[in-house]
Amino acid sequence: MGEHNVLTRREFTVESALAMLATVTITITGCSDKKAPTAPTATATDKSGTVSTDSNHTHTGATITAAQFTAGNAITLTLTGATTHTHTVSLSQAELTQISAGTRVLKTSSSDNGHTHTVTFN
Repeated sequence: MGEHNVLTRREFTVESALAMLATVTITITGCSDKKAPTAPTATATDKSGTVSTDSNHTHTGATITAAQFTAGNAITLTLTGATTHTHTVSLSQAELTQISAGTRVLKTSSSDNGHTHTVTFN
């Protein structure tokens, strides 16, 4: 038998979450004899990152709000959900621009309780 491609639980979780978070935007414009078509303006929306499962747990709180995108400043998110500790993830203004545009950005959280988590934003 040939080689089998087997996903780890972590890879499966990340790929599943990314598939669920994938979005498509369709813009329909009408025809007009007098007006030239204009490009649609993008509206900032909240975007959630997927937090990896490490040390047998994961965290919540990896959501960037529309207001944080439009403010244009670097931010730090606090990852919560574990009863004994939290982590932080810092994102630069350039990284926020990439995430807003749909580019995948992976960040490693701060270390706490002897481990880190990877947060994936699309």
